Amino acid sequence: MPFETPLQEATLLRRYKRFLADIRLPDGQELTVHCPNTGSMRNCGQPGDRVWVSLDYKPGRKLPGTWELVEIAPGQLACIHSARANRVVAKALQAGLIAPLAGYPEQRTEVRLPGGASRFDFLLSGGAQPECVVEVKSVTLALGEGIGAFPDAVSARGQKHLRELIEVVENGRRACLLFCVMHSGIEQVRPADEIDAEYGRLLREAAARGVDVLAWSVWPQPQGMEVRGALPVYL
Repeated sequence: MPFETPLQEATLLRRYKRFLADIRLPDGQELTVHCPNTGSMRNCGQPGDRVWVSLDYKPGRKLPGTWELVEIAPGQLACIHSARANRVVAKALQAGLIAPLAGYPEQRTEVRLPGGASRFDFLLSGGAQPECVVEVKSVTLALGEGIGAFPDAVSARGQKHLRELIEVVENGRRACLLFCVMHSGIEQVRPADEIDAEYGRLLREAAARGVDVLAWSVWPQPQGMEVRGALPVYL
């Protein structure tokens, strides 16, 4: 999945106010760009790190670009643009690249089920299997030795989604929590109990009650995002 606009390498100067980042381009020009990530971005992006940004100087745009990638370690990149996870997963589902979720010819996004309060990322239908609700979570928190974890901050919203996925299963539909791992150094995923113990508890309960818990590796590169395959989830 190539980027719509070719990315440009830069140096990160600082991230602040959650959604702003200052960068320096190779020619010395300093810019403030959008940081499209609501999380803590723990272990992602320290001053001086190599980053890649998409620059777009459209009239009326408040900021000239968006921070997309960061080099975590030599040869290891992470995509901090969390909305990319849903876009990549949508393409992968259409292409049948996520085997446990293949076989559904119809795909809807941002779906609210009857009587439900939240919107889910995807509703897959039209196959021989029951309809499947899919909620996607972007994983970029690496703890070393190939271990990735979610969430990177206490997530009341994530906890709510797990409770609702359990309800989906209880109402006769299939439900799936899909960790989209956008970090080339992560080889396995686990709940970040040391950050959000309640999320870990709910994730284990959801799995025990029939919610599919999957992790899929997506390698970010300056040229685009490459779907790699399944990763183990350790609960």
